[in-house]
Amino acid sequence: MVNLGIVANVIGVLLVILGGFMLTTLPFSLYYDAHDSLAIVLSALLSSSVGFLAWFFTKNASKKIGKREGFLIVSSGWLSVSFFSTFPYLFSGVLPELSNAIFESVSGLTTTGASVINDIEAMPKGILFWRSLTQWIGGMGIIVLTVALFPLLGIGGVELFVAEAPGPTSDKIHPRIKETAKRLWFIYLGLTAFLMLVLWLEGMTFYDAVNHGLTTMATGGFSTKNASIAYFSNPLIQYTIALFMFIAGINYTIIYFSLKRNFKKVWSSDEFKTYVILILVLTSIVTFIVYHITDNGLEQSFRDTIFQVISIITTTGFVSADYTSWTPAITIVFFILLFLGACAGSTSGGVKIIRHLVIFKNTFLELKRLLHPKAIIRVKVDKKIVAPRILTHILVFILLYLLTFVVGSIVMTVVFSDFEQPLITAIGAVATSLGNVGPSIGELGPVDNFAKVPMIGKWVLIFLMLLGRLELFTILILFTPFFWKHN
Repeated sequence: MVNLGIVANVIGVLLVILGGFMLTTLPFSLYYDAHDSLAIVLSALLSSSVGFLAWFFTKNASKKIGKREGFLIVSSGWLSVSFFSTFPYLFSGVLPELSNAIFESVSGLTTTGASVINDIEAMPKGILFWRSLTQWIGGMGIIVLTVALFPLLGIGGVELFVAEAPGPTSDKIHPRIKETAKRLWFIYLGLTAFLMLVLWLEGMTFYDAVNHGLTTMATGGFSTKNASIAYFSNPLIQYTIALFMFIAGINYTIIYFSLKRNFKKVWSSDEFKTYVILILVLTSIVTFIVYHITDNGLEQSFRDTIFQVISIITTTGFVSADYTSWTPAITIVFFILLFLGACAGSTSGGVKIIRHLVIFKNTFLELKRLLHPKAIIRVKVDKKIVAPRILTHILVFILLYLLTFVVGSIVMTVVFSDFEQPLITAIGAVATSLGNVGPSIGELGPVDNFAKVPMIGKWVLIFLMLLGRLELFTILILFTPFFWKHN
């Protein structure tokens, strides 16, 4: 039987933490006299109060967390946090419609970066900072943060980390999950603070530097400017953000090893090598094409290309140039990149490179098995054999991902029936939402936003964003009858 008491207890803790995060936006609200401080305070009090009551009335519940409780806590936790994160938008009047507020909230927490706000620069500064902060919270996962605090509550968090971990990875920084979560957050926090400082020194205002530091390391893509990163014409700023997007797309275990100067361990990662090589190859090819079809110089062609390639691969979604205006062939390339994702164990969304790598290796070896049917040929990653269970898991994940994309595209094509390009816009919207990327193709390209999407379409995309962020299984398993059956 599912222990609903501990589920409510943990969600209560999450909502209290969320309320605390909301209050960190007050200094910006008061300093800029943005007239949104009351909305922020009310939102924080409501979130914290509901969270405290949920925790208080279930504090004596059994502290045992099994797999069922783990999956249920992660799914319902994200739903609860997403709902309560809408209150600053609703109470301030920035997004008075619930569907729009939920869309912006989920897009932030899932680090998708798709927005329904037409004039970002006109938003109150406190609410705009909250919008960026939701991406930073969702970047690593607010539940992983709570795992580090569970010892104070007498709860073991291993099952939660399994359900929340962003992608398949067998490397561990430390055998104790509490210490792992803490180290991940210290790295995440340190890189974010360092990027804020660098961007400020390079010419951004302090406010812009803080916001872009949060959304870059979260691979989120929310900007304080309508033109996104294209607003900042300083090449140094664009290169800096591109570099940190690249870093944010690396498995945090690899980042940890690099900080420990264990570079042999870093370069022994097949996924990391594939990640680097893929970016270099794509950048070289696209730069060559862009240089010859536009009036841009070589440096700008290279800068625009490498920025957009890294932005889409890492699912950050920042925009420095409209890649859909280059050529139809390049648009198709960037559409394919919506299905890629960076490294497992990073803050990026998408399928992840490691899954593609395993599928590619297994496909290649399958051809070899046809010639040698009696030979035992195993798939290896990092010189280690991939267990059949993991291979099956990856194959099923890819199948479900593609099936979800196809079904979602059909539904959204119907929703977009009044658009000029319903099919192209639909497949782009579904791919970018499921992959938590942000920019799309068609009528929802990198220079557009999602305000024009009909209400029913927004709810479909909200579900897809959550499904993609929690990597399908965590949510889909809740719809199976055997999940709720007694053992």
